[in-house]
Amino acid sequence: MSIARKILINTVAQVLGKAVVAILGLAVVKITTQYLSVEGYGEYVLIYEFLAFFGIAADLGLFTIAVREMSRDESQIPKIIGNILTLRTILVTVMMILAIAVAFLIPSYSNTKIPIGVAIASITVFLGILNGTTTSVLQAKLQMHIASITTVISKIVAVGLMLYIIFWGFPDDNETGFYMLIAAGNIGNFVMVITTDYYVRKITPLEFRFDWDFWKTILIKSTPYGLALILNTIYFRVDSLIISFIRGQGEVGIYGVAMKMLEHFAILPLYFMNSVLPVLTKAIKEGTDKYKKIITHAFDFLAALSIPMVVGGVILAYPIIFAVSTPEFLSQISEGFYGSDIAFQILIFALMFQFLNVLFAFILIAVNKQSKMLYINGVGVIFNIITNIIFIPYYGFRGAAVTSVLSELIILILTYIFAKRYIEFSINLKNFFKIVVSALIMGAVVYFSQPFTYSYMQNWNIIVLVPLGAAIYTGMLIATRVINKETLKLFKKGEETPINL
Repeated sequence: MSIARKILINTVAQVLGKAVVAILGLAVVKITTQYLSVEGYGEYVLIYEFLAFFGIAADLGLFTIAVREMSRDESQIPKIIGNILTLRTILVTVMMILAIAVAFLIPSYSNTKIPIGVAIASITVFLGILNGTTTSVLQAKLQMHIASITTVISKIVAVGLMLYIIFWGFPDDNETGFYMLIAAGNIGNFVMVITTDYYVRKITPLEFRFDWDFWKTILIKSTPYGLALILNTIYFRVDSLIISFIRGQGEVGIYGVAMKMLEHFAILPLYFMNSVLPVLTKAIKEGTDKYKKIITHAFDFLAALSIPMVVGGVILAYPIIFAVSTPEFLSQISEGFYGSDIAFQILIFALMFQFLNVLFAFILIAVNKQSKMLYINGVGVIFNIITNIIFIPYYGFRGAAVTSVLSELIILILTYIFAKRYIEFSINLKNFFKIVVSALIMGAVVYFSQPFTYSYMQNWNIIVLVPLGAAIYTGMLIATRVINKETLKLFKKGEETPINL
């Protein structure tokens, strides 16, 4: 099987798994926004946004660095995974205890459900990070279809429990139900840890190891990237915290619907680049030009995914938000109320920049220059916090959304500049132009099809418009030869020579 085909299968397995998880995740948004008030949903979102800061600190970039190190020498997998497992367990335990303490000490949270919610949800984060540790073995071995299966199983369990809580367990007791919804996530993640552990043990032993020299070496490599990830999380999530302090939990709820939806898509470039990283690292180490082709095709792939999302998201934002929430979250512009659909239309541009930014960040990781991300994300954080403090008091979540877009654009430009400094590569601008044109043609067809389909299906016309747009866009990629015979040959069984994507 060709390397390209392995990457494709690994990525497609993750994307398909993520698609199922995303559908289930949207179901969660739908049922929780109906069950909780706008303010209650704001508290629900804020708990996980708050924990994200501590969770990423517990990660410290160890997942990505572990994948890279295991890809370089697979014979060292037992040693690497054993020590990473110990390190991350210690880190996540310390960070979750700290998160709970901080949540109870923040005065504005004292009369809310947030502190107890953080204490319960910290278990979800703890289990998620442990699962992510063992998953790094599957990523290095390009067997992420297993991780996709275990994630889907855990999500089905969690959503099933949520449905029980809302419709049978506590239909009239929203306060107890609120905490039980969070506990459902704990049970789902516990199932995921158990099932992932079972499959990983077939590949390598899983046992805690205490190799102090290895800890020192790996922490030196991962800490700069880990700090960069912390900064990345700050500039991507601090807006929700600032909104909560300045504008209240209700506006966090409005903003949170769009954020929660886009989170499901933001993971896709990481899935893809985690699959590419082992191959890219080896190609760079070999010193051949193969890595240039990998980067070129990776950019095409990420652009081809993200650009139609922007076009379709802007056009269909209102019916999309209608489908996953309640009328309370939708804009009523005539009354001066801006809803989650407006936040979605703005934030979708940040998602596009984030897709492309991931490629250049992983190039820096592949050449062992991940420390540069610390400076880049530091600029993003400073810009993000200052602009959020300036604009949120006047424009609320709209100011935060625009700030997110500009922050991601700045990060993209800086990451590209740094990546070009350390390694030679090029972007196929001709293909990029074709992708943009294909997406715009798709958008035009969807836009002019809206009135006709609305007359029959109202806002549920997205059931028809999304597949229609996908079909037209795919057809345009084939017509413009972005997808051609040469591309398809790369993924045929038995092709060993090309490493192209």
